[in-house]
Amino acid sequence: MALSVVVLLALFFVLLLINVPISFCIGIATVATLLINVDFETAVSTVSQRMVGGIDSFALLAIPFFILSGLIMGRGGIARRLIECAMALIGALPGGLALVNVVSCMLFGAISGSAVAATSAIGSFMVPQMESKGYSRDFSAAVTAAAATTGMLIPPSNILIIYAIASGGVSIAALFVAGYLPGILLGLALMLVCAIYAKAKGYPVGDRLQWSQVLPKVGAALPSLLLIVVVIGGIIGGIFTATEAGAVAVIYALVLSMVFYKEVKPSQLPGILLKAVETTAIVMFLIACSSAMSWLLSFEQIPQAISQALVTLSDNPIVILLIINLVLIVVGAFLDMTPAVLIFTPIFLPVAESLGMSPLHFGIMIVLNLSIGLCSPPVGSVLFVGCAVANTTIERLLKPLLPLYIAMFAVLMLVTYVPAISEALPRWMGL
Repeated sequence: MALSVVVLLALFFVLLLINVPISFCIGIATVATLLINVDFETAVSTVSQRMVGGIDSFALLAIPFFILSGLIMGRGGIARRLIECAMALIGALPGGLALVNVVSCMLFGAISGSAVAATSAIGSFMVPQMESKGYSRDFSAAVTAAAATTGMLIPPSNILIIYAIASGGVSIAALFVAGYLPGILLGLALMLVCAIYAKAKGYPVGDRLQWSQVLPKVGAALPSLLLIVVVIGGIIGGIFTATEAGAVAVIYALVLSMVFYKEVKPSQLPGILLKAVETTAIVMFLIACSSAMSWLLSFEQIPQAISQALVTLSDNPIVILLIINLVLIVVGAFLDMTPAVLIFTPIFLPVAESLGMSPLHFGIMIVLNLSIGLCSPPVGSVLFVGCAVANTTIERLLKPLLPLYIAMFAVLMLVTYVPAISEALPRWMGL
């Protein structure tokens, strides 16, 4: 087992360091590790079967639907209306534009289900806007990158669907509902940091609008926000499954963007569909490769070995959960969320359950934890998009990101050690 682990990890990180795509890193490392015990044909055949089995799930059909609905709404003027709505409501508070940035990212991330999409759509508008009012470009980009991760928790969220599958059947509806309070708490923590930072730097606030000016802005954004109500309400009410909810989201997004807002033309649909196919293919191949590696780890009894090691280190649940979180933070800095959830859920979930943590609570903890990795160097995809949008560098973003990291870690600790934050709403709703 020791040799297998060494080969798997060494080859994976070597490939990662030479910029091989993450899915190929996982797949090649898995095949190479199997070659220690079996011939090439058997290794390739076994990995292929596990890859196909990993994506043979009805629940995963929700992912392409939510990807497509997010792309449609991203082109349909949704981001601009959400920003204008947030600006009308909270733009006059201390650090107004920074708060608007956070709220807009939360709303758009929830609607699109993508932190990268939220960073690109909101950042391309808000970063220049904030800079024109005297905010630092680096601070503006840092706020966008950190706030975009809230969409991973606030449903509908593709990564929560993936966790439901990796955990062996946690209710997707329960996970969706469980993500609300932690996601909102994370957004509020980031807003608090932004307000303090803006106050210390003397950044300007926006003009206070009359209700006659606010209501039209809210009304224009309301149809977009109703998507969340339709999707989540339908799932919780048992009207449709998460997969069917994805299809409903596509239809709603098409009607909203083409008929109501009239910002997506029929001629644009082929390009949007092609992009959705491309993104879906990347995600599904990543899931397939990660499933194969997850199977190999289980076959080599790595989860059991890690569980025993953690129990040996300490018998204190607080210490063990802190160690798990620290390990996942390091993992999230190097590994994308999808493979990280698929690989590490089977490893750490049994440990968490042995400490009395429910699979639902653990799912919110791991997603929140790995969300921090999205805006962390060296691999954080959201961080790179934020740098591209703001035309800056990772090095310049790290300083304004530090207080935001602290806020995110503080919320992570609250979510980890206070189960009610994740479990109260699902329990109240009978999920």
